[in-house]
Amino acid sequence: MSCCVLQITGLIFGGVGMLGTLAATAMPQWRVSAHVEANLVVFESVWEGLWMDCISQLGLRLQCKLYDSVLALPPPLEALRALMCLAVLLAILAFLTAIVGVKYSQPGTEGPQAVSTFILAAGVAFLLTGGLVLVPVSWTGGAIVRDFYDPAVPVPLKRELGAALYVGWASSALLLAAGAMYCHVWGRAGAAGSHSRPWLAARAALPRAGAPALGIHAYV
Repeated sequence: MSCCVLQITGLIFGGVGMLGTLAATAMPQWRVSAHVEANLVVFESVWEGLWMDCISQLGLRLQCKLYDSVLALPPPLEALRALMCLAVLLAILAFLTAIVGVKYSQPGTEGPQAVSTFILAAGVAFLLTGGLVLVPVSWTGGAIVRDFYDPAVPVPLKRELGAALYVGWASSALLLAAGAMYCHVWGRAGAAGSHSRPWLAARAALPRAGAPALGIHAYV
């Protein structure tokens, strides 16, 4: 029963984490303009994302523009795009695998046969996805904080942490939790199977019927 609850909980966490990964990838609020020093009162806010940058005027008017050329993008932004796109694809695959694993599991039985192999595959995929999301989000957050406290960076170029980063961190935590749950369910089912059938080891140690018993005189 507890394994079934963990599977459903992991499926919910994984689904929410997958949606959060999609949202963080599409949101333009990765880097937002910082209102410091003389910029306490501003009429415009700049948002910078993976695919576009936006200008919000007093919260009433929003103008967004997609980046013109992929080849003209800086290499770090291209790497962030690639990692987040890979994370989205892997999150969808992990979620679908988890659905199949929950469907073909047998809650009423014990041992490895009670849990589908797809559960282990989904757990590993969720863990990989959580790591993939965590790397670009944390790297961007670290770069923003470093530039914010760098006196050599002009004030108009300073940025703050955007909402997309917080969504990415939350999604990564949910995906890692889902992966840990599924791996725990698989390991628990394997341990239960080994403890519930100790007679297999004893049976393997017994001599087979009809086999000659080798004693001391067999070597004379």
